[in-house]
Amino acid sequence: MNRIKKGDQVLVIAGADKGKKGEVVRVLGDKVVVQNIHIVKRHTKPNPQAGQPGGIVEREAPIHSSNVMLLNPATGKGDRVGFKVLGDGRKVRVFRSSGEAADA
Repeated sequence: MNRIKKGDQVLVIAGADKGKKGEVVRVLGDKVVVQNIHIVKRHTKPNPQAGQPGGIVEREAPIHSSNVMLLNPATGKGDRVGFKVLGDGRKVRVFRSSGEAADA
C-alpha cells in the first residue's frame, strides 16, 4: 500500500516548488505527478497522425514521493503517514500527528 495515492492533496517539501500545494494526478512507482507543480518545457516533434503540433510544450514532470507530504485537511499542513490495521482487517493510512485516518 502506497503512502501517496492518486487524488491526494500534497505539499511539496523540497525542490524549486517547495511550499506549493497540489493534487496528485498520477503515481509512477516511487514518483508522483502533481498538478501544476514541476512544470518543464518539452520540445516535441509534430505528429500529423495523432493531430499533435510540434513546438515547445509545457507539462508536469514527476517528483520523487519523498519530496511531497500528504496534506492534513484538519491542520492545513503536511503530515507524515503511517498505517494501521482496523478490527475488521482493513489496512488504512493514518496521520502520524493525530492518529486519525487519512482515508475517508
